[in-house]
Amino acid sequence: ARDLGGDLLLKEVQARVIAVLRMAEALSSKYHVVVANPPYAGARGLNSELQDFAKENYADSKTDLFAMFMDRCHLLARDHALTAMINMQSWMFLSSFEKLRTNILSRSAIVSLAHIGPRGFDTIGGEVVSTTAFVLERSASSKAQGQYFRLVDGRSELEKSTALIQSASTGDYFRLRGDDFSKMPGSPIAYWASPERLAVFDNDPISKICEASFGIKTGNNAIFLHQWWEVEVENTEFEEDGTKLVKRWYPCASGGTFRKWYGNQEFVVDYEDQGRRITEHAKQNGNSFGFFGRANYFKRLLTWPKLTMGSNSFRITPEGQIFDGVGLSAAFSSDEKQDQALLYLNSRVAEAVIPMIAPTMSLTSGDFLKLPFADITNSKTASAKILVSLAKSDWDAYETSWDFTTLPLLSPDRRAGTLEATYARLRAHGQGMTDEMKALEEENNRIFIDAYGLQDELTPEVPIEEITLTCNPAYRYGVKGSEDDRETRLRADTMAEFLSYAVGCMFGRYSLDAPGLILANQGERLEDYLARIPEPSFMPDADNVIPVLDGDWFPDDITERFRLFLRTTFGETHFRENLRYIEDALGKDIRKYFTKDFYADHVKRYKKRPIYWMFSSPKGTFNALIYMHRYRPDTVSVLLNDYLRGFISKLEGERGRLEKLSDDPSASQGQRTKALKDMAVIAKQIDELNEWERDVVFPLAQAKIEIDLDDGVKANYPKFGEALKKIPGLEAKDD
Repeated sequence: ARDLGGDLLLKEVQARVIAVLRMAEALSSKYHVVVANPPYAGARGLNSELQDFAKENYADSKTDLFAMFMDRCHLLARDHALTAMINMQSWMFLSSFEKLRTNILSRSAIVSLAHIGPRGFDTIGGEVVSTTAFVLERSASSKAQGQYFRLVDGRSELEKSTALIQSASTGDYFRLRGDDFSKMPGSPIAYWASPERLAVFDNDPISKICEASFGIKTGNNAIFLHQWWEVEVENTEFEEDGTKLVKRWYPCASGGTFRKWYGNQEFVVDYEDQGRRITEHAKQNGNSFGFFGRANYFKRLLTWPKLTMGSNSFRITPEGQIFDGVGLSAAFSSDEKQDQALLYLNSRVAEAVIPMIAPTMSLTSGDFLKLPFADITNSKTASAKILVSLAKSDWDAYETSWDFTTLPLLSPDRRAGTLEATYARLRAHGQGMTDEMKALEEENNRIFIDAYGLQDELTPEVPIEEITLTCNPAYRYGVKGSEDDRETRLRADTMAEFLSYAVGCMFGRYSLDAPGLILANQGERLEDYLARIPEPSFMPDADNVIPVLDGDWFPDDITERFRLFLRTTFGETHFRENLRYIEDALGKDIRKYFTKDFYADHVKRYKKRPIYWMFSSPKGTFNALIYMHRYRPDTVSVLLNDYLRGFISKLEGERGRLEKLSDDPSASQGQRTKALKDMAVIAKQIDELNEWERDVVFPLAQAKIEIDLDDGVKANYPKFGEALKKIPGLEAKDD
């Protein structure tokens, strides 16, 4: 209050002191109402000074700056004062905010809450920011009932605002007491829970009968985690019990798409000698790694993907596998308990309960262990075995399964006189599997709905698109289109799978005379194939190069080879009819499919890690496939000398013929004109191939490049540069 007159230095200090005192007065007082829109900043984004401050002063809310402001606003409020905020929704659910929730519910009551979710604010990137608005009353009874408005389905600020007004005026909102939330593990603000759903949590947590965790962390998945088909089969162990570990690659459960009961088994991990290479590489490069959950490696496990865009799905992973941080797993006290848990977790009851504990896209092992589980003694564990068996049979029917034996179209149980009749039998079989699984799942739902007393809330029906069999087109393609459209796609895809299997037989990966893989190790030759299949009914390609061209330029051209394959598998009598059926299903002739679509389909089927590689000139005039497992350092020389140069010579011969025709006085004017146009096209093709040979293929042939299958496709494919057809996304960084 002093008048410092002309003392400029002290006058400036005085002004600063007064400003600080005003802030102190504001922040030390208690208020009847506190309103805030706090800043959002995760702990990792804070500087070290603020992080230390948060740990010291806000131990329960240090995870994010907005949570610390929730604590601070509580301190600014008088007893029975109101605190109102717009905030991130994460505090309502995530385990990292559990202590904050517990403290809030113990010292305040939620008067009202509007769960806004994403897209709540049109001007600030609302698609990403998921928010909630709420009012707390300090020191109110935990038995006080709050009002909860669910607005997450609105797609804009206006839709959500309108929904809030309508709900408030009609009374169409949820009402729960504060102590209701404490009945659920972690006290999530699952305001939509009915008394019946809350009663589910009277059961013991599933942690009583199992252990769950995330698994192996390699530190570098690009090196140590591959699709199983990339590496050598002889150096992969699919049935390990965890005692020897002398091979390099072992199956690894790693998340995957929505699929129940069985499947999504595609990856292998380098775990030779207890993961020696992972340990050495991580220590040399300073990578974070770990063999978490190692005690449960190679056991029969219940597995689920940590992240999901919709409903969760649970599967059995048989003995002999590891799991990682994306495909989380649980080991049970007995197979019977595991089967009971599997039935429960894939039921409508678990589907309703899981969002109450983990309403975000992530279901961690910690969340999983909190799930309530009742030991339903009358649950039919036998049905679990049938459901797993159906799912396994479906999964193994496709060549991307390591237990694939032969194409279902060629199974003796499905064979009929024609390909069309055979497909009809196969389709009927697939529909029968789908119907059986649907009936079993709905019966399973009835059992658990009745056991948990949720008959008034849940129904047992399962939509056809949730029957997770690949042979079910509604699951495979979704239900946006018509049923006829889905059937058309399924028939086309089944014929494409037939062609893919045929190419596998052409390269010797498969054989019509023996089940499963034949040639699947590095550098194997035709001699290795004949040692196993001395008298094959369909002979594989001798030199591991199969031309894919727009005409019959070579006797081992892929189209001619397929025609022979079709005759071998379905006979000569109906050859034309069968070929026409395939082409009608694909919507184009076989040659056009091989030149235009086959490789894209192959890359998609093998998840951008193809096993057949397409050598392709810049404009696609010349294309030839090789099988990477049969690749040898002289393979490019074979392609160059026996095919590319031979093709160029054939084109030059054709150009000569056209040149004579263009000057032939006995030819019509139209014939001569067409000959001139064709000559111009061929001349450009020859120039393209000569340049490609000179600049790309010949240097590669000279280099005699070595590959190592253990390095995976992503490391080996780029070694051939512009010689191979580009795969979009191959360069993308691995997770």
